[in-house]
Amino acid sequence: MGVRTWIEGWPVYRQLTGTDPLGRGAAAQSQRSKELTARTETADRVAKSVCPYCAVGCGQRVFVKDEKVVQIEGDPDSPISRGRLCPKGSASKSLVTSDRRQQKVLYRRPYGTEWESLDLDTAMDMIADRVLAAREQTWEDADADGRPLNRTLGISSLGGATLDNEENYIIKKLFTALGAIQIENQARI
Repeated sequence: MGVRTWIEGWPVYRQLTGTDPLGRGAAAQSQRSKELTARTETADRVAKSVCPYCAVGCGQRVFVKDEKVVQIEGDPDSPISRGRLCPKGSASKSLVTSDRRQQKVLYRRPYGTEWESLDLDTAMDMIADRVLAAREQTWEDADADGRPLNRTLGISSLGGATLDNEENYIIKKLFTALGAIQIENQARI
């Protein structure tokens, strides 16, 4: 590369000799920056979603390319957030795509010092067995005066704000059907 070619590629030279003396347009652009395109332009499809972090319910647009999330932005059609997201919502792409995200069930046995991997079916069976055992051991049909209680104090639920309204509704129905009365959500606490 010659000296002249190098000088002509220098942004300050382009700014002083070109039609952009303030350096706000073409003079400030490199060849690489001219060739850049937004991740949203190359997406195969856009799915509408709701931010998983809190109970506000800000709308999101999830851009997908080759069945992988490439960008998440605020949804301008959302009457709640009108296209805006808080810092956590703006970073929610990492919730889905982070290489640090757990992809398997980890279990630590009682008095154990190490985590071990379990397959999902085994973990689900363990949870179901423990829930049913706790319900059976702590079930109360009636109080001392014979009034019906039909409850258990051995099971409780603390939901998280990363669940949407539909998921929280199903969880509430499940725990109510099990007889639990201590049902709470982190977004309300």
